[in-house]
Amino acid sequence: MAFNLGARMTSRSHRKTRPEPACRDDTGLHLVPPGLGLVMLEARAPWEAMAMAAVSPWLSRMPSGDGHAVLVFPGLGASDISTLALRRFLKQHGYQAHGWKQGLNLGPRDGVLEGCRERIEQLHAQHGGKISLIGWSLGGIYAREMAKEMPDMVRSVITLGTPFTGHPKATNAWRFYQWVSKQQAHDEELLAEVRKPPPVPTTSIYSKTDGIVAWQCSINPPRHAHTENIEVHASHIGMGMNPLAMYAIADRLRQDPAHWKRFDAQGARRWFFKVAHQPEMVTEWY
Repeated sequence: MAFNLGARMTSRSHRKTRPEPACRDDTGLHLVPPGLGLVMLEARAPWEAMAMAAVSPWLSRMPSGDGHAVLVFPGLGASDISTLALRRFLKQHGYQAHGWKQGLNLGPRDGVLEGCRERIEQLHAQHGGKISLIGWSLGGIYAREMAKEMPDMVRSVITLGTPFTGHPKATNAWRFYQWVSKQQAHDEELLAEVRKPPPVPTTSIYSKTDGIVAWQCSINPPRHAHTENIEVHASHIGMGMNPLAMYAIADRLRQDPAHWKRFDAQGARRWFFKVAHQPEMVTEWY
């Protein structure tokens, strides 16, 4: 049975809350939100946008995609305006990029997830094939959960700085999330479901200098052969317009789901990207 994120969160939001658990990752180690230094580094987001413009000629040389549809979900408190640069980049590389068309992302309120399902069904019918889902921060949770519910319509999932594992309190946005969504962020049963990866090729793009989300919260376990983790140098706020993230997204969207392979960070790529796919690498970083 598909996991109904909205129904689970709504049904539990009115229950008496239990004492909040310790903020730990899946290995049991204590995690804390990014410190003040990393938060201040979020101010570099405009520079990432300028870097994107500067390297556009280089990125334009990348092979074009196959034209399939891509649905992009914005982050917490953001709208489709925040994903304009990303969707413009995707269109320039041959994809049919679309926004979610639900205004500000204020969490899985009444009707939001149903709207996501309807949007996926609409685009699937419109384009006559499976679509890829890209989610920035909280938008990545939507992308992952929709892929779990509708795998027959979803080709792949890519998330940007999305905290799908660990604990919500290992982010600097959990209080804001609870305030705007009216949902609790520490339901252990719900969090266990969110940690499970979708049954389609799934990529997590993350940054160790993310000032909002502890990077360990964005790591897919290496035991799943259809998941991967790609590290880039980026801020959380600027990740959706960071040239390294854009390169990784374009590379992943070109993958044939039937012959999907993890991102290769060898050769010249090793100077710009790192991957966390192997058990020993994840153990060391945690």
